[in-house]
Amino acid sequence: MVAVEDISPDSIQTAVEDLISDGIEEVALVGGSAGADAILQLVSAEPDLADQLILLSPNSPQDLTSEQPKLFIASEEESVADVSRELAESSAGDDNVAEILPGSAHAQNIFESDQGDAVVELMLGRISEFR
Repeated sequence: MVAVEDISPDSIQTAVEDLISDGIEEVALVGGSAGADAILQLVSAEPDLADQLILLSPNSPQDLTSEQPKLFIASEEESVADVSRELAESSAGDDNVAEILPGSAHAQNIFESDQGDAVVELMLGRISEFR
């Protein structure tokens, strides 16, 4: 696992390329809010860079032509919940899911809500499913 402090698409791409050069064979990109948007921007330009995406509360829709599995998670009362639904429906690939959870927590704040355990289970289950 690698966490990047600079969430620009270039920094994320560099981190993924470093993992691959170190022999890592499968990469799942996980990001929340602005981090999710940076991942969407990167994958729009480099569709084959990652093996799967897990995005918490992305803020803006993108045209995703990449085929990898994508899990979008948001809280039902946050203003961007519809973005997750739209991305799951409009993105390329057959394994796109939007999980809209109760509450209003945004992105990584979902982990601190009463939905935190459910989000961890969703994420770990998804990673295991597509290994």
